[in-house]
Amino acid sequence: MLALNFPKYSFRFKNSENKVAVFDVLRKKFVVLTPEEWVRQHVVQFLLKEKNIPQSLLNVEKQLKVHGLIKRYDAIVYKPDGSIHLIVECKAASVPITQETFDQIARYNLALKATFLMVTNGLEHYFCQLDYEQEKYHFLKDIPEWK
Repeated sequence: MLALNFPKYSFRFKNSENKVAVFDVLRKKFVVLTPEEWVRQHVVQFLLKEKNIPQSLLNVEKQLKVHGLIKRYDAIVYKPDGSIHLIVECKAASVPITQETFDQIARYNLALKATFLMVTNGLEHYFCQLDYEQEKYHFLKDIPEWK
């Protein structure tokens, strides 16, 4: 797989039915290693190791309803009170980050009301902080470390 713009992490792989799978520490199982999954696994390690997010507060690949439609988010970090700290949208490295990508995560956030958003294709990372009172968002260089 392609080297991404993240620190180096160690992953467990296995071959099954002519497909490579990577072990997901959150789902506690091997999942097929697609280009998007490669980015998602790096994001998980980045959040756990660089941002010190407690593993119990991090969740990946779950469904949510947005305006009656079933959608799937890539990663979410919860706050201890159950509200959403961060939503992450992952794209494969070959997929450019466009306005459409930001529109997608914004639609998810209508239902989730996160404090922070992260959009990445593994090569480029964008971080935003939401200000609901002013109805604005601010781009950041990075998201803060967990406290």
